[in-house]
Amino acid sequence: MNQKLFFFILLFLCSIGNWAQNKKFKVVLDAGHGGKDYGATYHGNIEKNIALKTALKVGDILKEEHDIEVVFTRSTDVFVELDERATIANKSKGHLFISMHCNANPNQAAAGNETYVMGITKSASNLEVAKKENAVVTLESNYKIKYDGFDPKKPESVIGISILQEENLQQSIEIAGKVQQAFTKFTSNKNRGVKQAGFLVLRKIAMPRILIEMGFVSNKAEGAFLNAEQGQQKLAEAIATAIINYKKDYFHADTNLPKKNENAETEIKKDKTNNTEVTKETKEKENSDIEFKVQISASGKKLETIPSNFKGLKGVTIQKDRTIYKYFYGLTTDYKKAKLALEEAKKKGFTSSFIVAIQAGKEISLKEALK
Repeated sequence: MNQKLFFFILLFLCSIGNWAQNKKFKVVLDAGHGGKDYGATYHGNIEKNIALKTALKVGDILKEEHDIEVVFTRSTDVFVELDERATIANKSKGHLFISMHCNANPNQAAAGNETYVMGITKSASNLEVAKKENAVVTLESNYKIKYDGFDPKKPESVIGISILQEENLQQSIEIAGKVQQAFTKFTSNKNRGVKQAGFLVLRKIAMPRILIEMGFVSNKAEGAFLNAEQGQQKLAEAIATAIINYKKDYFHADTNLPKKNENAETEIKKDKTNNTEVTKETKEKENSDIEFKVQISASGKKLETIPSNFKGLKGVTIQKDRTIYKYFYGLTTDYKKAKLALEEAKKKGFTSSFIVAIQAGKEISLKEALK
């Protein structure tokens, strides 16, 4: 075979491989602790081992999905510094970061699972969980320099952790909610809900990110469940199910939009009165009661909706959802214009933006809006 022709064929095949790889939904699985950091230990239950075994099981389930790629921050019993975990996640350009841990409490009756998103909290119990998980930094050299004078024993250090990429907060809340729902479905353990706290491992992650406390190793019964292969499998199935459901709702291979049947052949119907063709596109335009807008950010703090606060974007609107403020851009009844607004928002740096559909003042799925 001609050497030049062989080179171009090889280049083409590599390009196809890269294209297929880029189309995958990438999940970063972070097994907490590891190596010299044992995490919480009670009744022979060791957090670092439970976290790793469960993370690997989650990975095995996700790898069966042809359009999901899995990245591990650790796949063996090694110590990985918190900043290095963030580096691994960000270099991989993942779409989701899931950190898995076990809880513990001197009150050994405490039980149940909970999922955390990054945020500031004044709740004493939330602060204690964050302080416990953040204490791992004391095993790192020069940690006070590396983490800007951070002291895991001081609540003000936990509260003062800088919150980056707040535009990911709403999607972090969404995946956290799905994890808790799945735990209820797959286990009989107590659902302690979705919470906010300042975790060092989450602070530099540039994607939707959560930290899961799968249960209490300090509780004898729950600790035995966490330590058993059957228990780990149930937890893994719950977490994997939540991730897959999140992907279906929030990821499109080209735009990170929720999936929709855009590539299907256009359905053509004959209008009985004038015999003209009506396409899906025409129907979308006729659905003037449905509005589209781009959610660019969600935050625990209220910002003035001026362009300088949103990288130059004009016409940003705000909506309060319980304790979270959501920020939107580009209200329109035309879905094509909404896609253009999404592109503009992403170019401005709001890379986790997504389109939402509104009908009669209520949010509906894009699939329903584009019927």
